[in-house]
Amino acid sequence: MTPKNTICLWFDKDAEDAARFYAATFPDSKVGAVFRAPSDFPGGKKGDVLTVEFTLLGIPCLGLNGGPAFKHSEAFSFQIATDDQAETDRYWNAIVGNGGQESACGWCKDKWGLSWQITPRVLTDALTAGGDEARRAFEAMMTMTKIDVAAIEGARRG
Repeated sequence: MTPKNTICLWFDKDAEDAARFYAATFPDSKVGAVFRAPSDFPGGKKGDVLTVEFTLLGIPCLGLNGGPAFKHSEAFSFQIATDDQAETDRYWNAIVGNGGQESACGWCKDKWGLSWQITPRVLTDALTAGGDEARRAFEAMMTMTKIDVAAIEGARRG
């Protein structure tokens, strides 16, 4: 049964490669049906991969090979909650180490330009605690690229 809501992500021509990378990187992720174009279209030829159904951490997605007209931006990102530094490092290193790019405050981009927030739960917990604890954690986060769990825990304690 087709889900009611599916996130459609526009790619130039690499939707299948991206979907396979995401499925290999994140748990509860898989590649589903791959649909090929029945005829030529503005971004490609008959037989080219047109769409790829995939699940990313349980979220139904559709990769659309629509050509170079539209690019990903930071206005959309996947936020991945991590339980510890090892999980944070694993996802960060997979994304950045596969042609991606580091940014600030736990954000990075994959090689297709899609933005990711790799966010340890300790950071989210600190920010929602409010008061001085949140301020200290926020100020520590503002100095980081990849989030350092031990540094956030230290900032929480003061």
